[in-house]
Amino acid sequence: MTTSISNNAPPSFTPAASAAGNGGTAAAGTQASQADSGGKVADQVKLTDSALALQQAARPANGATVDQPRVEQLRKAIADGSYVINAEHIAEKMLQLEQQLHGATKA
Repeated sequence: MTTSISNNAPPSFTPAASAAGNGGTAAAGTQASQADSGGKVADQVKLTDSALALQQAARPANGATVDQPRVEQLRKAIADGSYVINAEHIAEKMLQLEQQLHGATKA
């Protein structure tokens, strides 16, 4: 059994006349920006409070910066095979983290 599919071109989308998904507040702004920019629509983004909180949390504390010379030193050590992995130290840190997450103290 064969079935032919016609009109398999990608759909075309046209801009909506109203801002149904934005609570209706963007419709007036879109019309104003079209008038200001000669008919072109300017893109706008509004972040939610939770998105702003996540963005703030992702920033380094106290304006800390990346120690670029140290990063380059580590990259070179990894590349030439001289970087030594201390498995015991990693295991200790993993156990400490596990204890912190579960509220236990080291005996």
